[in-house]
Amino acid sequence: MYTYKKSGNTYILSLDNHVSLVEALTAFCREHDILSGSVRGLGAVSSATFRYLNPAAKAYVDRTFDEQMELTCIEGNISRKDGQVYLHIHVTASRSDYSCIGGHLLDCRINGACELFVEDLGVAVGRRLDPATGLNLYDL
Repeated sequence: MYTYKKSGNTYILSLDNHVSLVEALTAFCREHDILSGSVRGLGAVSSATFRYLNPAAKAYVDRTFDEQMELTCIEGNISRKDGQVYLHIHVTASRSDYSCIGGHLLDCRINGACELFVEDLGVAVGRRLDPATGLNLYDL
């Protein structure tokens, strides 16, 4: 699913072509016992599903874009919820007409390359559901 090198508390990852970014990154965090951290990077995808929170309804609306796009910015954090890896990732994706779409990433399929930096913060950070917003917020 990926290859990597480590430098200090930072991992340099290259995801395999045609894998799910979320599946590969979740597996990496699980295998390296990353309890909290940050992730950033770039890549290319053949499809991406974004998730938008409608705050009035406290419900998510998902939309999938099945097209080749460049991920010009991947930015997110890593924590745990109920003992499981919890990824919170946002991306900006550039389309063939050079317009951009983006937001909260539910998942995407790599088509070309995906290069990430994962910083392991080395401290446990959990999540809890906040009933007022409907969001899984940090539990510090």
